[in-house]
Amino acid sequence: MDEQLERIKNKLEQLKNLDTNYSVFGASTHKYRLNPPVSVAKIKKFESFYRTRLPDEYVAFLMIIGNGGAGPFYGLEPLEDVMFDDLDNKKPGSLLNPSKPFLHTEAWNQTFEPTVDAEENEEEYQKQRIQFEEKYFDKQQMNGVIAICNFGCAVRINLVVNGKEYGNIWTDDRSSDYGIHPSYELGNKEKINFLNWYELWLDNSLTKKV
Repeated sequence: MDEQLERIKNKLEQLKNLDTNYSVFGASTHKYRLNPPVSVAKIKKFESFYRTRLPDEYVAFLMIIGNGGAGPFYGLEPLEDVMFDDLDNKKPGSLLNPSKPFLHTEAWNQTFEPTVDAEENEEEYQKQRIQFEEKYFDKQQMNGVIAICNFGCAVRINLVVNGKEYGNIWTDDRSSDYGIHPSYELGNKEKINFLNWYELWLDNSLTKKV
């Protein structure tokens, strides 16, 4: 892990020096800056309060490289913000629940299939629509994760911290009707953990700049 962290440091510095115009998507937001690392005491306090255990790779990144900032898409969220279930509108009372296991092991989605025509019975159609959305957007679908990155358009990149998918990156893409699925936005074909995800972003970005 130490070797990978050192590679990440070097690649991030290289990308920062190459992309002076912030042409990489999201770079104009984070400008390749990282927040100061966090202490082990702060991490232990977070884990105790939210009754979870953060993956070792993610903890190492927080403690050695930085607590959010430069990263894929609009950058990494600091530890202070990873509990918000909406990264576009961070409401203190609307939080994730990482203390319960993540429900999914395979990509999951549902489509709205009403039993009535909207024009023929608008009231019943809307009733069914509301019922569908209540189930589809149920917050329990994303138990067991923390929100580490804002993809934009209400799409959220998450790190699983509880359940069978522990340590893997998953995307909540329900706002675009694509459901919940393992993160593949960077071109990976298999499920991916935090450090590999972050380094893949660096490699992709460097390829475009070199």
